[in-house]
Amino acid sequence: QVQLVESGGGLVQAGGSLRLSCAASGSIFSGTPVGWFRQAPGEEREFVAAIRWSGGSTYYADSVKGRFTISGDNSKNTVYLQMNSLKPEDTAVYYCAARRSTVVWSRDARDYSYWGQGIQVTVSS
Repeated sequence: QVQLVESGGGLVQAGGSLRLSCAASGSIFSGTPVGWFRQAPGEEREFVAAIRWSGGSTYYADSVKGRFTISGDNSKNTVYLQMNSLKPEDTAVYYCAARRSTVVWSRDARDYSYWGQGIQVTVSS
């Protein structure tokens, strides 16, 4: 089992920055793909960014490319999402998720087995 806990959300003005953290516990191996997703009220959950737990290649949704950066710190068992130049449309509940028994990343939320509880990010205009 893998447990994921997000932190670092909150309220920020447009143009500001936040850094989300996803701390993992349990059996997670270095090749596990980890993704950030978000869900706004009345919307479907959408892919934001992904990385393998050990680091390496990163993947982003077009809507956040150039503004968000995903990274990992193995020593702290934590994956981060640095969010810069935030826009009101970035407002959502953000979730950290991990796949199981594969090293293949995915932008489809249905492919992820482990989820954090979610954390609110609100960007005011």
